[in-house]
Amino acid sequence: MAFFLFLLLILLVPSSNAQWPPSPGYWPSSRFNSMSFYKGYKNLWGPSHQSFGQNALSIWLDRTSGSGFKSVRPFRSGYFGASIKLQPGYTAGVITAFYLSNNEAHPGFHDEVDIEFLGTTFGKPYTLQTNVYIRGSGDGRIIGREMKFHLWFDPTQNFHHYAILWSPKELIFLVDDVPIRRYPRKSDATFPLRPMWVYGSIWDASSWATEDGKYKADYKYQPFVARYTNFKATGCSAYSPARCHPVSASPFRSGGLTRQQYRAMRWVQSHNLVYDYCRDSKRDHSLTPECWG
Repeated sequence: MAFFLFLLLILLVPSSNAQWPPSPGYWPSSRFNSMSFYKGYKNLWGPSHQSFGQNALSIWLDRTSGSGFKSVRPFRSGYFGASIKLQPGYTAGVITAFYLSNNEAHPGFHDEVDIEFLGTTFGKPYTLQTNVYIRGSGDGRIIGREMKFHLWFDPTQNFHHYAILWSPKELIFLVDDVPIRRYPRKSDATFPLRPMWVYGSIWDASSWATEDGKYKADYKYQPFVARYTNFKATGCSAYSPARCHPVSASPFRSGGLTRQQYRAMRWVQSHNLVYDYCRDSKRDHSLTPECWG
């Protein structure tokens, strides 16, 4: 009798994993060693708004300041990841970011590859924004290449791993080793080619972050805290010899994704994608020729 009751429960109760993507079959994060924050990174701004404990770096935003950090070395390709846990509750206007950039080396004419969590209001999911822009201001309304996702889990409950794979021929964004976006190098004009550093930050972007600026940061909920751990930055630094071989997000040394990884990525884009700049009819796609075909 107990067996039949158990079987009935299986049939009647939906699987908690029913809305999770299929397995990618390959886990690139397991190929690369984690590093101590202090071995690979340094404070960039807001040092009084950073602390390290329980093997995680906490950075926070309050009315007085946000905070950011930066890798010690610049890279020209590589795998860059961190496990991040976000603040629950009201975080409208607050950006938590992990990204590549050369803004300090090329101010006003820089490249950037972003993973950004757009703050949210009570009862609404976080939006993960991926963005790529090349040799420009980075104003997403003009030349940004945003794809936005709602995640298949609550990113405030546990740490999850977010990563960017940058090779000379593609950018791949991954969440818990599931590829969510591939941005190929279709031309030199639309791809980052100059060395970049790895950054993390938390800051007030009330003018645009949450529903295009409809909801602002509310400091009665301060501090807004983001936690980072399991740092990975592996690849060809700007100082590596020319023979340095780029890392890959798949078993193929030459790069690309496996058929199973593509299947997982298509699932995420079918179920969790909420904005794609190439499908936005209000955008001037003369500025984004990679959308043409």
